[in-house]
Amino acid sequence: MKYDFSGWATRNDLVCSDGRVIKKDAFKHNDGETVPLVWNHQHNDPNAILGNAILEAKPGGIYCYGKFSKKSEVAKGCWQAIIDGRIRSLAIYADDIKLDENKNVIKGNIWEISLVYWDDQPEEYRDTVIEKWKEIIE
Repeated sequence: MKYDFSGWATRNDLVCSDGRVIKKDAFKHNDGETVPLVWNHQHNDPNAILGNAILEAKPGGIYCYGKFSKKSEVAKGCWQAIIDGRIRSLAIYADDIKLDENKNVIKGNIWEISLVYWDDQPEEYRDTVIEKWKEIIE
């Protein structure tokens, strides 16, 4: 699989900024799906679509492999920010959320992965940078 970066899209059993906890296997059915890679949840701007992300269900949560569009100047700028360490975080947008009696997320559908300024969960971060993209940027 060819990708430009990878990282945890969401982790199990951590408190999110909205106070909810995503439980194990809540998004397991999204394993193998390809979803849009977006800048900061900008759903109303086609220029904010940076590429795609392939989702992988792992024991710790949902991991993703991001692939930037090589034709997008916005994607190139985001990529440079990742290389420079200015952007390190990922977040999900999901719907069809099902909650348990404690208001924990037990099921939902991931519709996009966003590069964001801050962590929604303490363990969400971009962790692998593929160096080949530096050649395209430089």
